[in-house]
Amino acid sequence: MAVSSSLNSIHISPRTPKTPRAIPEDDEENVELSLLDDEQRREAAQDLDEDEHTRQSKRKISAKDKRAMVLLCILYLIQGVPLGLALGSVPFLLKEHLSYSQLATIALSSYPYSLKLLWSPIVDSVFISSFGRRKSWIIPMQVIVGSLMLYISLNVERLMEDPSNNVIELTTVFTSLVFFSATQDIAVDGWALTLLSQDCLSYASTCQTIGLNTGFFASFTVFLAFNSEAFAHKWGLPQLTLSAYLRFWSMVCYAITFWLLFFKKEDKETAVEADMSIKSVYKTIWSICQLRHVQLLIIMHFFAKVGFAANEAATSLKLVEKGFKREDLAIAVLIDFPFQIIGGWLAAKWSRGDLPLRPWIYAFWPRLGFSLIATLIVYYFPKPPISLGFFTLLVVHTVLSGFTGTVQFVGISAFHTRISDPLIGGTYMTLLNTFSNMGGTWPKWFVLKGVDIFSEATCHVAGELAIKATECVSDHGKAHCAEVNGKCVTERDGYYIVSGLCMGFGVLFLIGYIVPTARRLQGLPTSAWRVKMG
Repeated sequence: MAVSSSLNSIHISPRTPKTPRAIPEDDEENVELSLLDDEQRREAAQDLDEDEHTRQSKRKISAKDKRAMVLLCILYLIQGVPLGLALGSVPFLLKEHLSYSQLATIALSSYPYSLKLLWSPIVDSVFISSFGRRKSWIIPMQVIVGSLMLYISLNVERLMEDPSNNVIELTTVFTSLVFFSATQDIAVDGWALTLLSQDCLSYASTCQTIGLNTGFFASFTVFLAFNSEAFAHKWGLPQLTLSAYLRFWSMVCYAITFWLLFFKKEDKETAVEADMSIKSVYKTIWSICQLRHVQLLIIMHFFAKVGFAANEAATSLKLVEKGFKREDLAIAVLIDFPFQIIGGWLAAKWSRGDLPLRPWIYAFWPRLGFSLIATLIVYYFPKPPISLGFFTLLVVHTVLSGFTGTVQFVGISAFHTRISDPLIGGTYMTLLNTFSNMGGTWPKWFVLKGVDIFSEATCHVAGELAIKATECVSDHGKAHCAEVNGKCVTERDGYYIVSGLCMGFGVLFLIGYIVPTARRLQGLPTSAWRVKMG
């Protein structure tokens, strides 16, 4: 029952400007050292190293950098909130009212975040210099995001009362929400490189992790819990509606945008050699894609996650369908969060050295095994209320399954970092991460669509022959059966067929392609991954 999101694959690759070397001073030190004997030179060198170590250890984060970190966390938080709604809580709220085919359509809203490489060169290159290179995009994007959330809050009753007739509008609204959030993310990533000082650039990804995950879990874990009538009644709290939640964050988005517009001045960026025109960036991307090794890696990325696609796309929805409470699901995800952090730290240690793909390969087998266990959990799911022991099993399974996913993410990220050309590191890394993200995004539509295609339901009417129904899960299907005074009975659940097909393909692709290809790719010298800059 692993609940996952595309947030795990977000990565920042800051461009590190070169620091000029003080050659004359180094020459003077070398001359002075040359006048000493061997023992004195060793002692002097040790003293220099200790002095440098002392200076670095005493160096503190400046107040300006601390303010910049807070600002970055807030800007990433604004992205995490709509992402948590579009990719997390909304599908669970709509599960009781929509078929899996309709949920597949809404799942298309996650695509823009995986495809932002397509327009990121435009965001980096087109701006109003008097307004600010990054603010030229951040401010209008946040105004649009806030307005979209306000629009949804004002129309949520109409959209949610009869979602089956509003699937297109829901998909359009949330796709737009994710698209503008992704565009804001591109600009914020770039601003992080100038907001933070050179010594604190490494904190950019930390700010992104904190901000995005906080916003995502607020909209997924926290919202689902406080939106539950049972949770609110148990703790004596008012139920948090989707409309109120959206209005609150819409106002927060407007307030932060107002502050950025009138009280935050953006420093002008000086043109550097690393900055390229839109045309040259797209040309570089095409040159990278023409490398034979990159093409093999792209194929591997596109199909590597098919094996556990059914588990990640449909298992949680199936559990909710069988009676697992949304607030209990949110608690399981919340418990899993700190274990993912621990898993990331351990995976980073395992991915060092000449074989960074080794933990990524090793984690495939347990991850496929947990997908099989998840299918069995759905099949043997007891009638509610579930016992504490079964809930503990679900939590343990979520933690272990999430751990394997984290190990794979860190392993493949370490490999991307190793092979990326430092001269075009940002473009190279973003390109590879885009293909990795798409490998986990594109199967979702086919999985959810397949659940309905392979399912077979029958509407049993008392005293009459059974009437075959296309689906008896959504409100529309149940209502159609109820019109003839019947009862929906599922003869064949397509979830198990799709899950079996995905896992079968995953095993075959792992043995036949991933293992030999990954071993070959990680054995190549870094020079094989370089492109000629025209």
